[in-house]
Amino acid sequence: MDKLLKVALVQTALVWEDPRANRLELEKKLGGLASDVDLIVLPEMFTTGFTMNPQHIGKEEGPKTLDWMKTMARQKNAAITGSLVYFDNAVYTNRLFFVEPDGTTSVYDKRHTFTLAGEDKVYHAGNERLLVRYKGFRICPLICYDLRFPVWARNTEDYDVLLYVANWPEPRINAWDALLKARSIENMAYCIGVNRIGADDSGHQYPGHSVVLDGLGQEMVFSTTEEVVTVTLSKKHIKEVRDKLKFLNDRDSFILEE
Repeated sequence: MDKLLKVALVQTALVWEDPRANRLELEKKLGGLASDVDLIVLPEMFTTGFTMNPQHIGKEEGPKTLDWMKTMARQKNAAITGSLVYFDNAVYTNRLFFVEPDGTTSVYDKRHTFTLAGEDKVYHAGNERLLVRYKGFRICPLICYDLRFPVWARNTEDYDVLLYVANWPEPRINAWDALLKARSIENMAYCIGVNRIGADDSGHQYPGHSVVLDGLGQEMVFSTTEEVVTVTLSKKHIKEVRDKLKFLNDRDSFILEE
């Protein structure tokens, strides 16, 4: 029997540096979700927008948001993921949480901090990739600027889904579209990209372009409006693509070093 994964992409505007307001707004948006959704994907820094002023955010807000994610996951009986400003071990991180309905939580800290905005000077970069096994799918979640670095995303573990959460601005949206398609094709995996929409207090405009691509780079859903869209992924599709086109068998071997 085919394994299926129904995913909800939450393409939303964000209230600048106001975690409580964003949690409340997202809770409203999640209220209308169908009961059969398996995974909810929120944007990068979904409680604040892409702020380079983490000191403006109370250090208690990270744990509060994680508790909120656990509550939402339990109530919706769906995993929920997205990144947020998180203070841990005396440093700030851009940290993604993947929270399952039973409270199981996996963590990924953004590897490639965005030097153009000075993110590298404010947030501590991670150095470990995350692979989540959920409902029969292997999922590799990454964050925004990570998209520009194909070696970091290379499918060496036979994951089924490559997932990016982002605050990707309008002037470079062509790169977002092109690189997501490239990542799906070269890794023969579903590629999910969830971007925010609207404007932030730094003067950046975000056009959305949240998308799901199949294992051949074909577009399944695409959005430029503020909305929640759903799509169903099929494990059988990935197997069929890889059985027919055995390109991953010819991938280069390499070891990542610090």
